[in-house]
Amino acid sequence: MAEIEVIDSSGLLTEEELNEFIRHAGHLEHPREMIIDILRTVQKNHGWVPDSGIELTARILGLTPLEVEEIATFYDKIFRHPVGRHVIHICDSICCWSRGGEELAAHLQQRLQIEFGQTTADGLFTLLPSCCLGGCGKAPGVMIGQTFYGELTPDKVDRLLAELSQEAQE
Repeated sequence: MAEIEVIDSSGLLTEEELNEFIRHAGHLEHPREMIIDILRTVQKNHGWVPDSGIELTARILGLTPLEVEEIATFYDKIFRHPVGRHVIHICDSICCWSRGGEELAAHLQQRLQIEFGQTTADGLFTLLPSCCLGGCGKAPGVMIGQTFYGELTPDKVDRLLAELSQEAQE
């Protein structure tokens, strides 16, 4: 790992988080294993991972920004562009599609007035397809944040959207 001089995290990480990542990286034989942890923390704090988050992660781990970018763009849960407050990953696996996933996706697009990859005008929701969320036994499903919601119907999705919208207003 490269020598870490003073690093400006520019608000992407708290000072405590930055110091903890630097301390932890110094003990690892393979610092690459921390890339996702750092990127997820940057995303938690900033909402998405800007180029400065890639560069910060690279500096902490002694890697090149390209090495970090390769990992960041591989995972569909790391956002390299601004997204809504709640990112809805709708599963588009065969299990979900055979149990109403296609109708659920159409309902979400109609209800939110957006297409896949877009964010609602109020910035509250972004809708993204995901190749599999691992909830086949409870298909169709979506993942919002770190929570999987399964056995969904348009009515259940409407209630979920209402709850999330209400939370945003509180």
